[in-house]
Amino acid sequence: MTADRQAHSITDSAGDITRRELYFFNLYRCLEAVIYAGLVFSPYAGEWVKVARPLLGQIVTVVYLVLSMLFLLATDRLRPRLVGGISAALVLDIVAASLVLVALTGHSLVPMMLLVNVGIAALLLPRRAYLFAAIAAVGVAAPYFYKRLIEPDAVHPTVETISIVITYFIVAALLRYLGGHMRATEDLAAQRGVDLLNLEQVNDLIIQRMKTGVLLVNQANHILRINESAWHLIGNPSPNQRELGSVAPELSRRLYHWRHSNKTDQTAVALAADVPEVIPRFTRLAPNEDTNVLIFLDDTSLLSRRAEELTLSSLGRLSASIAHEIRNPLAAIRYSAQLLAESPKLDSEDKRLVDIINNHCTRANDVVENILQLSRRERSRPETLDLNAWILAFVEEYKQSNDLGGDHLRAVTQNRTIEAMVDPQHLQQVVWNLVQNAIRYGRQPNEPARVSVISRLAADKGPPLIEIIDRGPGIPPKVAAQIFEPFYTTHEYGTGLGLYLAKQMSEASQASLEYVPVAGGGACFRITLTPAGSLLAPRMVSQPG
Repeated sequence: MTADRQAHSITDSAGDITRRELYFFNLYRCLEAVIYAGLVFSPYAGEWVKVARPLLGQIVTVVYLVLSMLFLLATDRLRPRLVGGISAALVLDIVAASLVLVALTGHSLVPMMLLVNVGIAALLLPRRAYLFAAIAAVGVAAPYFYKRLIEPDAVHPTVETISIVITYFIVAALLRYLGGHMRATEDLAAQRGVDLLNLEQVNDLIIQRMKTGVLLVNQANHILRINESAWHLIGNPSPNQRELGSVAPELSRRLYHWRHSNKTDQTAVALAADVPEVIPRFTRLAPNEDTNVLIFLDDTSLLSRRAEELTLSSLGRLSASIAHEIRNPLAAIRYSAQLLAESPKLDSEDKRLVDIINNHCTRANDVVENILQLSRRERSRPETLDLNAWILAFVEEYKQSNDLGGDHLRAVTQNRTIEAMVDPQHLQQVVWNLVQNAIRYGRQPNEPARVSVISRLAADKGPPLIEIIDRGPGIPPKVAAQIFEPFYTTHEYGTGLGLYLAKQMSEASQASLEYVPVAGGGACFRITLTPAGSLLAPRMVSQPG
């Protein structure tokens, strides 16, 4: 059941309360009609009440009884028109009571019974409480003035009538307050019920989405609850299979051993074919009860991946410390080699050795810079860029800063405006790195490199893209699956950090970098950017380490 349906059921419960109140109101009206009929028709009532106008009383009570029965039968039909139905019913009560008071002589039972009608109406419709009290007061006072008019010499209960009128307003005020308070309490209870149901749904969703497998097993080894991860880790059994011994015998055996010895086997085990190994953990729902047991299945592959991330993070910090220590002596070696190269006494063999020193110093310095860049946590400062203009400027700047020789680099733009939200400094470093790789490795043997930098939209309303495409031999699928891993390289002089850093910088700017094979040969590195306007304001995002 969804949260909306559960909330709707709570609303229906509140509606049932209103129906119950309306039903008893109509039932009480029938009781009034029966009592009026008893006062008018019963031969025994003449001993303590005098019927001054029998025909009027008999007609009124019969009509009132019939209408009261009709109101009782039409309870469900009155619910959609609650205000009009209650108002009409109360007017009927007041008119009937007023006419019965005219037919009878000096009896206070009728005004007292009408007091209940006024109170219930005020309880159901608090906003009209004083209106109902005023109408009832007029209905009781009218027979009093009528009798004084036609029987001026008779004794009339003036004080009693005034007291009843005042009591109507007091009861209306009291029940109006109680009705409002009752409805506020009902609304609060309904809202709390909806909140609890929503919270329960959120908890269920969290448990279902947990990477750790969770099972709830009773004393008979019957699975009561299971989340998605646990279902996959025990081999995706049929939903009808709920016996732990049949779906996961090894897990059932370990649970039996834990129940009797309170010791857990910590060795990893695969509970089905082609599923990762897990380490089961058991815990009781209550400390001193052995009925229901929670079983947690820790996926060892996730634990290994987390350990690798921690190791990589520690290695990055260690490498940064070492790189700082290497940088100064490396600069000294390089500077000394440059001074030595300027000496006129060096022969050609010595100059070749100095060139080797300079080349390897440059390579070592590149490694140090990459490691330091990996350890930094630079902040992303996204801003709106026109990708067409940015790519044209980038290609022009790259050509001015690098001697391409016979290689070709071109920008391909669209005839429509393409805007993206990205950090221009990060984008510059990412595209520069990808273009360098494309020119260096994306070429056929003995042919110049042909590299294109393209800006376009993924679809008519898709996200903006930047693609760096070459016409080289491409990347084999096995290698392509690992090219974004740190320190992975297929080149003898590579560091294995260039593409990893490019991917990290892309993600820091809410972008993604992926490799896409090119039909007919070549490689494509695609950067999917965030459309302009999808971010309300530039955010400061830390680059992952």
